[in-house]
Amino acid sequence: MMLAQSIADGILTGAIIALGAIGVSFGLQILKFANFAHSELLTWGAYLALVFVAFAGPGTPTAELSFGWQMMAAMALAALLTGCLAWLVDLLIFRRLRRTGAHPMSLVFAAFGAALIMRHVVVMIWGHGTHFYTRELQIALEVLPGVRMLPDQIFILGLTLAIVVALHLYLTYSRTGIAMRAMAESPSLARACGIEVESVIRWTWILSGALAATAGVFLGLTPQLHPEMGFSLLLALFAASILGGTGSLAGAVVGGLLVGLAENLSVLFIGSGYKTAMPFLVLLLVLFFRPQGLFGEKT
Repeated sequence: MMLAQSIADGILTGAIIALGAIGVSFGLQILKFANFAHSELLTWGAYLALVFVAFAGPGTPTAELSFGWQMMAAMALAALLTGCLAWLVDLLIFRRLRRTGAHPMSLVFAAFGAALIMRHVVVMIWGHGTHFYTRELQIALEVLPGVRMLPDQIFILGLTLAIVVALHLYLTYSRTGIAMRAMAESPSLARACGIEVESVIRWTWILSGALAATAGVFLGLTPQLHPEMGFSLLLALFAASILGGTGSLAGAVVGGLLVGLAENLSVLFIGSGYKTAMPFLVLLLVLFFRPQGLFGEKT
């Protein structure tokens, strides 16, 4: 029974990590650097949704959920604003560095600086304390024998699946999605084919920010918001992205699920003190046998 429940909890955690890891994977493959400020976009997305909820409220609970349509509107607005915030960070910092031909490590250090600034601005505005979208009590539902989940958690899993499918269709069939995939495969060839590089970079930041915001809202729903929420997932996001294979949507999703499962199952066998270390043990094992990641291609 405990094993089944831990697997269910791991899938939930993995779904949230997967949404954030997609943006990290985009950064590694398209932007060509490790954006350590990406985790702070999760925090900003969660808190921007909180602003809307503070004025409109979470809404009258719909069905068994703890919130209504206002919470959904808050999440959509947070995704839009966080996407714009991510693009703004690029305009102010990273684009300037790209145009001066900065070394990729310079971009990494700039990302660390941007992360610290973004995190401290959150603390300045909202403080160090925790916040809640709603304090509505929920009763866990038995979805399978020995597996109980809150209605909000079931909603998160369902919506995550819908977002991943929609993103796959967007990357496969839309003009911008095809351009993003071309940039990921070969930036020089994409430029030779007439692809507008800055437009692709802009949409990469916006999509990554929107996905991070959605993950942040989901994280805030289970169960609270705090200024370190994004930072606490930073290493898990990179582990999931590298584990699945950078640049792969399916890889980021599978990597996120594996990281979530590794964290939750480790508690059953070796205790909670080693929870954060388990994803990297899985990562090391996978990279030892398949250095390019589960879905990456050999170079």
